[in-house]
Amino acid sequence: MIVQKYGGSSVANAERIMNVATRIKKRVDDGEKMIVVVSAMGKTTNDLISIAKSLTPVPDERELAMLLATGEQVSAALLSIALLSMGVRSISHNAMQLDISTVGDFSNARIADLNLEKMYAELENYDVIVVTGFQGVDRDGNLTTLGRGGSDTSAVAIAAKAGVSCEIFSDVAGVYTCDPKVHKDARKLQFITYDEMLEMAALGARVLHSRSVEIAKKYNVEILCLSSFNEEGGTRVVSRLPEWLEQPVVTGATIDTNQLKITINKLPGNTDVVSKIFQAVAGSNFNVDMISIVNDNGHIHLAFTVLSASPAAIKRTIENVLVDIDNWELAIDEDVAKISTVGVGMKSSAGVAARFFLALQKAGVRIIGTTTSEIKISVLVPKLQASTALKALLDEFEL
Repeated sequence: MIVQKYGGSSVANAERIMNVATRIKKRVDDGEKMIVVVSAMGKTTNDLISIAKSLTPVPDERELAMLLATGEQVSAALLSIALLSMGVRSISHNAMQLDISTVGDFSNARIADLNLEKMYAELENYDVIVVTGFQGVDRDGNLTTLGRGGSDTSAVAIAAKAGVSCEIFSDVAGVYTCDPKVHKDARKLQFITYDEMLEMAALGARVLHSRSVEIAKKYNVEILCLSSFNEEGGTRVVSRLPEWLEQPVVTGATIDTNQLKITINKLPGNTDVVSKIFQAVAGSNFNVDMISIVNDNGHIHLAFTVLSASPAAIKRTIENVLVDIDNWELAIDEDVAKISTVGVGMKSSAGVAARFFLALQKAGVRIIGTTTSEIKISVLVPKLQASTALKALLDEFEL
């Protein structure tokens, strides 16, 4: 048995659904039993959200989950119809029918348990079970959604529980050293480790959602990332690289231009106000990234970045926290970008940081901030210099 997942672009219209069905039929003809997880067609989820928000700026979360879950149900049924028309024994099911249990809120739930007994029973009579991704059912019987990238999470969770590998199909043929849309000479990776994939997903690589990689790492699920539009070999996401493969110092580089830099100067010199700021920012669903805290003559100067946020919204959040505090100063910079390199080889290779920063220095790039981990170096740079910075690092590490 194998688990496959097809993203929204792979099932965006009837022609593409037939192409996916043809691909699945070939595997069935080779004797495979399959569980196929699907996303909603194309931009369906965004369209449904737009319709809901045309009715009210803040739709009820339960009803919004009910609405969004219909997208995957449509694509699952259509794919099963296509398979049946080809003579493949297929049946589609939604999360409620398969008892995919979740915990948490309606829009960002987490899978708590999977009961595979029904799937196994269905595979006695069918060759393919088409499953709605992105959704589950809470203990009160309400439909929930798993958040962005939730279909990846659904597929990998099913594969983990079943003890099988998982194939993720999208509109790209694997994981590249850099986004091919940004760097035309980017190379496709044959293998990448879970840790590297987690870092790259967190840094904006859109091949896999980070929650799916976390599950794969925890339960040692091998993921194969493939394109549904060609027959190229893909990228395997694994716990460790094969012994025969030489470990590169740096595996990949990313660029993220959806950053805001928030600077708050002259805060009172205690940590209470800082914790209150971050609590409020988290409560407003802003994702904090790079952080810098400087103590200076009894004051705190705080700087941090947030992802894909509205400047006006983050400003309101901070002003509400600091309403009773005087003389503080706020600056919001939209003209920044984050450039990162990732690689498990960085742990065992001396001089990587020196090469990283020297390459940027030679390119004349101004560094605004930096953060590191064992396998990652990230810098914040002016947005106008982002492409220059990325090219300098791609050249330095031969990516």
